[in-house]
Amino acid sequence: MRGADPRVVLGLHRSRHERRLLTGALDLGVTALDTSTNYLGFRSHQILARTAGDLLPKFTLSTKVGYFPEPGGASHSLDPGRLHAAVEQAAKDLGREPDLVFLHNPEHLLRDAARQDEDVLMRACAALDDAARKGLCAAWGVASWDPSPLASLIDATAPRPAVLMVRAGLMVGARTLDAADVLTKAWGLDGGEVWGMSPFGGSTSTPVWARIDPRVFLRDSSQLSRAQAAFRVAYHLPRVSSVAVSTDEPAHLAELVGALAAKVEERTVQEYRSLLRDRPRGQPA
Repeated sequence: MRGADPRVVLGLHRSRHERRLLTGALDLGVTALDTSTNYLGFRSHQILARTAGDLLPKFTLSTKVGYFPEPGGASHSLDPGRLHAAVEQAAKDLGREPDLVFLHNPEHLLRDAARQDEDVLMRACAALDDAARKGLCAAWGVASWDPSPLASLIDATAPRPAVLMVRAGLMVGARTLDAADVLTKAWGLDGGEVWGMSPFGGSTSTPVWARIDPRVFLRDSSQLSRAQAAFRVAYHLPRVSSVAVSTDEPAHLAELVGALAAKVEERTVQEYRSLLRDRPRGQPA
């Protein structure tokens, strides 16, 4: 599958939602913004509308539904009525209809490849498909932290999402990478319809990034940092056109945008995936 030109999506997971970050992103040409109903203690949409409502029309805006506030925490639900209502509420809170609404981590309730799970997933996808047809959002997708349970639940009658978002990068195991490829093929998605997320596996300060050098995956990496190289490689593990990355610092975002021009050695990536698949059973994937 040939991917589209790599694109950065500014993710707001763990972000403070500061206006300077959004203006900085626009200055860098980053015009895709991704959030979720449950970010910032279920206040992300309201805070975005209050602090940067005038900026939101300049972004392609995506959000996610599936988590709901509960006393002392949150619950996850794939109930079609709750999902549809959540999309409607998101549009009200944001002050505009989202360009894209993701079904958020449906695998949390779909751990077994049983008929009832297939029906649950089908109804949840149909609810978002219906919301898009009614104009509550421009399109819908699926965002999955672990797509493995979903791979056996998709058939030709399932509603087709506009975008699939999955974990991407060197910290993702073979099982997750292969499941993402299966879903991409099952839904007939092309290179521009698959996004990545969490390219650093949590943080660039994780000790593993001091022990490995992702620049070995690039053709010419002499001018790039290890973090920049890791970010660029994430577009190929699995193949995605866009990567959502969260930061509060425009300077960090600028560094990542600067990595997009680097060329990835496809053969090295494929060799790496083969090594992952050959890992002995029982080791973390």
